[in-house]
Amino acid sequence: MILRQLPRFVLLLAALTVMPPAPLHAAEQAPVSNTASPSAQTATPAAVVERLHAALLESMRGGDALGHAGRAALLDEVITQTFDFPTIARIVTGNAWKEASEAQREAFIDVFRRLSIATYATNFSGFDGERFVTGASKESRNARIVETELVKADGEAIPLNYMLHEHNDDWLVVNVVAKGVSDLSLKRAEYTAVIQDEGLDTLIARLEEKVSALSD
Repeated sequence: MILRQLPRFVLLLAALTVMPPAPLHAAEQAPVSNTASPSAQTATPAAVVERLHAALLESMRGGDALGHAGRAALLDEVITQTFDFPTIARIVTGNAWKEASEAQREAFIDVFRRLSIATYATNFSGFDGERFVTGASKESRNARIVETELVKADGEAIPLNYMLHEHNDDWLVVNVVAKGVSDLSLKRAEYTAVIQDEGLDTLIARLEEKVSALSD
């Protein structure tokens, strides 16, 4: 079965989040942007989410045959093109982003992106009949909400709601709410506490350690 520990999985999904629409306008001013493929530029919000889900199912079915490195390689491109990591980085580092150098910003975005890929590759590592179901797409101020469910083999449905905003003609995920849980406040508190006590460079180093631990 894919979900070895469901509560942990839910939090890990929600960890890839940023605040709802109000702060996004400021966050979009982050100087580093995703590079999306031309094929993604005309995709609807639902299509963006479904592309992610298709890759996750492929990773699950590949399982041990792919290994962690193979699953990470499989998911790298779609995750990079699906999530707005510059905006996420801007939010989860709080006020420290304004004071960070360009090199620090780029380093944080890069390690956070790689940690996200490594986390997905770790958790989507086996298949037991799970499937994703796409529901309604709703407008929410300057964003779109795509409602989906992860349906387990026993019929249990886990709600996953994705928030996307439009950036450079692409729809990018900026929030995931899993079973009603959004982990942004926890991540922001965790990261800003480390930054305040030990600095942004220490946080970057710790995230690098997490990537290494997941990839072993």
